[in-house]
Amino acid sequence: MSNNLYRDIREFYDASSGLWEQTWGEHMHHGYYGRAGNYKMNRRQAQIDLIEELLIWADCKDKENAPQNIVDVGCGIGGSTLYLAEKFGAKAKGITLSPKQAERATERAIAAGLGDRVGFQVANALEMPFEDNSFDLVWSLESGEHMPDKAKFMRECYRVLQPGGKLIMATWCHRETSSVAGELTTSEIEHLQDIYRVYCLPYVISLSEYVTIAKDCGFKNLHADDWSMAVAPFWDIVIGSAMNWQTVTGILKAGWETLRGALSLILMSRGYERGLIRFGTIYATK
Repeated sequence: MSNNLYRDIREFYDASSGLWEQTWGEHMHHGYYGRAGNYKMNRRQAQIDLIEELLIWADCKDKENAPQNIVDVGCGIGGSTLYLAEKFGAKAKGITLSPKQAERATERAIAAGLGDRVGFQVANALEMPFEDNSFDLVWSLESGEHMPDKAKFMRECYRVLQPGGKLIMATWCHRETSSVAGELTTSEIEHLQDIYRVYCLPYVISLSEYVTIAKDCGFKNLHADDWSMAVAPFWDIVIGSAMNWQTVTGILKAGWETLRGALSLILMSRGYERGLIRFGTIYATK
């Protein structure tokens, strides 16, 4: 299953990343619209605000505790990687399954004058090509949902992190099943399966399950939070901004997988509306 999954992920992002950058820019992740999701702002600024809010929340914003050696796990075309490297004057590595993403991220690093300290490569996050204790910040922004083995993914994040270093991650989750709502319903499972097919996901888990895995890996000082309300407006904003001829033409040219992804944006919007899709955040230290 993993080999087919990795192929599907690679092909999906190889086909769609250029269109995404052309239409929506270098940041391939949710935006932050205030804790209650009621801020009105430019979509790109909201995406930058998500990065900044995560740094503030994880107490990783000042020169005194700024990271100097970062790995961005699931880096896309380098949006977060370059932003963090420039902000902190740090070295950074980004890994992705998509050769086209790695190539474009490298081009962007050179254009930004950061090619001497920021690098990108094609690599599997479950088998990172780095030594133990290599980084003082492991950054994972919306990549955990793609991992076919969540526990192995978290163990790899722990392995490459330096003692005292910090993990900051945000990932798609499903709602908690230990609450009054109980186990996922048949309708919810079918909704998730539709999302999996479109976005090349093996499965998602609840935030509390991530917390358990992180603790089992040995992470300390662990904090977790649900930011679903803060990011939920993103999907309707993306849907609205796609309603122009240039974007529609680009989607059609990009091929069936990209078209299917565009047509299925409503799946995520509806998932937030019904409380099924949750946006989990975690930070912890080694």
